[in-house]
Amino acid sequence: MFSALRNVSDSLTVRSNDSGRTSTGVQRQANNVSLTVFMAFMSLGVVFAIVGTTVYGLSDAAAGAGVVAFTLVGTYFLFALKIANQWEKAVVLRFGKFRGLYGPGLFWVVPIMDTVSSWIDHRTIVTPFAAQKTLTRDTVPVDVDAVLFWVVWDAQKAALEVKDYEAAVDWAAQTALRDIIGKKELADLLVGREVIDQELQKIIDERTTPWGVSVTSVEIRDIVIPQSLEEAMSRQAQAERERQARVILGESEKQIAESFAEASLSYVNNPTALHLRAMNMLFEGLKDKGALVIVPSSAVDTMNLGGMSGLISLAKTVGKDGPNAS
Repeated sequence: MFSALRNVSDSLTVRSNDSGRTSTGVQRQANNVSLTVFMAFMSLGVVFAIVGTTVYGLSDAAAGAGVVAFTLVGTYFLFALKIANQWEKAVVLRFGKFRGLYGPGLFWVVPIMDTVSSWIDHRTIVTPFAAQKTLTRDTVPVDVDAVLFWVVWDAQKAALEVKDYEAAVDWAAQTALRDIIGKKELADLLVGREVIDQELQKIIDERTTPWGVSVTSVEIRDIVIPQSLEEAMSRQAQAERERQARVILGESEKQIAESFAEASLSYVNNPTALHLRAMNMLFEGLKDKGALVIVPSSAVDTMNLGGMSGLISLAKTVGKDGPNAS
């Protein structure tokens, strides 16, 4: 019984309103309060008919008239009692003219005279939108996905100033995004998302304010560029890194050469220090087992390596044969 009454109420509500969007809340089921009151009056009508005919001896016509009267009163309450949720406002029109905003909670309307044109949601609404194959200022086609956060702050304007405020906000966001992309270069889109978000929020908010809608935030989720361009940018970035690596290596060699030049000044007038440095370098090269060091003949003469080698060999021989060996 309740389901049948809900279907009847739904069909009558749809006929009494021009808009059929579910998101605006026009297609609302009858609330439990109005259904309960309706069933109560129906029950009272049945009880009146039974008691009237059996106890008071009313005629069938009178009992039937009482049932009809109670049914009519119950039907009035069925369509007159409305309930708006905590986050909703009901826009009520009387003979097509704006009567007022009602809700949240229980409120009354006059059937036939009053109609609820729309139910406005005052919660923050999230709307994803995108711009596909849009050319940037430097003629690069990009696909951009973004998310819009907005809220209705004036239910009267949202219901009366624009036919479908949700679709209007969506289209305003898409056109604003395409406009911004056309004015920006690809590099600005990739590195300046926060600035673009703020610009989009300002543009969309200016367009939606007359509709009673305020934009709280805009966030760009993803920017997709063509695959060929992405590969070219990758190669460009790799070449740039190689160039920087070569520049750093050249700077390092320059600094090393300058350090050697400064160090050579310390050995110009000090041959003993140069000799010790050469011996240290030779020792570092020979300290590992199996190491082979090739020394130029000029270095041998300069450092007197031949005489030193002979002295070392003589010391080793004396150590093996003893001090009395001839």
